[in-house]
Amino acid sequence: MEDKKFQPYIPADKVMPEFTVVSVVLGAILAIVFGGANAYLGLRVGMTVSASIPAAVISMGIIRKILRRDSILENNMVQTIGSAGESVAAGAIFTLPALFMWAKEGLCSTPSLVEIGLIALCGGVLGVLMMIPLRSALIVKEHGVLAYPEGQACAEVLIAGEEGGAKASTVFSGLGIAAVYKFVADGLKVFPSEITYDITPYKGSGIGIDVLPALAGVGYICGAKVSSYLFAGGVLGWFVIMPLMALFGGDLVLFPAEVTVNELIAAPGGVSNLWGSFLRYIGAGAVACGGVLSLIKSLPLIIRTFKDAMGDYGKGRGPASTLRTEQDIPMKVVLLGILIISVVMWLVPAIPLNLFTALIVIVFGFFFATVSSRMVGLIGSSNNPVSGMAIATLLISTLLLKATGNDGINGMIAAIVIGGIICVIAAIAGDTSQDLKTGFLVGATPKKQQIGEIIGVAVSAVAIGAILYLLSMAWGGYGSNDLPAPQAVLMKMIVEGVMGGNLPWNLVFVGVFIALVVEVLGIPVLPFAIGLYLPIYLSVPMMLGGALRWFLEKRKYGSDKDKENVVQSGVLYSSGLIAGEGIVGILLAVLAVIPMGLNAEGKTLYLSDKINISEIFSIGNIGGLICFAAILLTIYVFATKDLKKSK
Repeated sequence: MEDKKFQPYIPADKVMPEFTVVSVVLGAILAIVFGGANAYLGLRVGMTVSASIPAAVISMGIIRKILRRDSILENNMVQTIGSAGESVAAGAIFTLPALFMWAKEGLCSTPSLVEIGLIALCGGVLGVLMMIPLRSALIVKEHGVLAYPEGQACAEVLIAGEEGGAKASTVFSGLGIAAVYKFVADGLKVFPSEITYDITPYKGSGIGIDVLPALAGVGYICGAKVSSYLFAGGVLGWFVIMPLMALFGGDLVLFPAEVTVNELIAAPGGVSNLWGSFLRYIGAGAVACGGVLSLIKSLPLIIRTFKDAMGDYGKGRGPASTLRTEQDIPMKVVLLGILIISVVMWLVPAIPLNLFTALIVIVFGFFFATVSSRMVGLIGSSNNPVSGMAIATLLISTLLLKATGNDGINGMIAAIVIGGIICVIAAIAGDTSQDLKTGFLVGATPKKQQIGEIIGVAVSAVAIGAILYLLSMAWGGYGSNDLPAPQAVLMKMIVEGVMGGNLPWNLVFVGVFIALVVEVLGIPVLPFAIGLYLPIYLSVPMMLGGALRWFLEKRKYGSDKDKENVVQSGVLYSSGLIAGEGIVGILLAVLAVIPMGLNAEGKTLYLSDKINISEIFSIGNIGGLICFAAILLTIYVFATKDLKKSK
């Protein structure tokens, strides 16, 4: 068979440094860094970016160039551990901020660090364990059938390790530039990071831009198509729906607002108040519909995938292989681990689940882990409908909870916790599959990778609670302009809606029908819907980043290789921009909660207030726009620098 003929880059009989102190420590650091950066990013724009390739590139730069160690398997272990942070962050931030918002509303207490950590840990470890029995069938036996695009791309980067130093410098350059930029903008406040303008002749409309490097980086990584869909959603909201509200309903008090539309526009915040009061509910309806539609469209694939996966569980269960490259964590350990976590979810008071809800987690988790593991092999992690899976889980679990008498706030909390764990399971199962594919190609030891993945999950789970607390305290809470937390707001609305909460259903259904029209027109619903939900000043900078990538892709090059290198260098630099801004965003959150005494009015001053020099020196809105243009220019420069050298 073809899989038996396949020879990995490092043969099975060759032993190299792999699971070392260096790889574990560096991987754990990167898991926290990329987990924190993606948490910050996801809470702002509702999406995260893969950390595997940036982690691999950084690893090669540090291990090869600084530490003078030469082991591709060590680098692979670093990216395996490091990439877990992004998946844990995605699962946590898409759901758990709902608990903070209910706490702010006085419905429950704020979740503890232990509760958040245990939820993330249980979901992450279950995601890894449930994928392990599938490795032999999906990764090995279907090599050449299932592509696992991100896993293959990461393997190619690792194998081309001699370029690691140069590529790593590109990532670090982006990280450093974005860190300084973010500190100057939101720390020193030399210029405003958010520039908005109400278009008064066109009442109810407005435009703006967040002049931040991470948003330009996300736009570049997503590309022109996805960025344009996001922008189109924003244009519909801010230049069609909101002006129509002002035109025909200016003197009306529309639920959930308590004043007229005209009064909202005249109040501080201007037309942005229309977004907060009305448009985000329309956007949430569109996002929910988009998630369900993506799941429905994937149903034939999901059903087929699950059938195949169930068959795969029974394959290759003979005597354990003695080959290094074929060793997994033993099945007995896997089953024992799943049993222990099930008991923890049931009996540990910090996790608000009972036996029934813990069983729901195991059933849904098993289903979506197997589906996710195979689907990422077919269509890649970027197209894996994790949010759709989470929405479906929330809808079904909330209905089950309500039907069994678990309603009210306790039932709502249980539903969100179930959704959070399932979301982490699906994300981690997909990430583990991609990492094991990379390991299969380079010749890693699966068992060591699986242990590394669990370590990455554990480290990220410990960190994510502190990150959620910091960001909430420092940026005005979730659901605010600074931290819209679009996915979490959506999940909160779904649970409240099913449980009978008082929601503006008319607005939600407007969003649902907009999504259906968009789907009929053949436009990808989810990015359009997210653009409709988010303030337009977030989609504008992403559009500009996407436009820059389009420009670079359309240029003439000497060869396809040159074009590929330019685009990839831009992606690496953009990943650095995202990581740098995310790190400093968390640092500034720390500064914003450190008290530094009282001012003349008796108000508490924080360290962030002390470093604010805006009253002494400021370059204003124009300066902010110039600085953002400079960031776009740096993306262009770093994307094309190797091209210039080759000439």
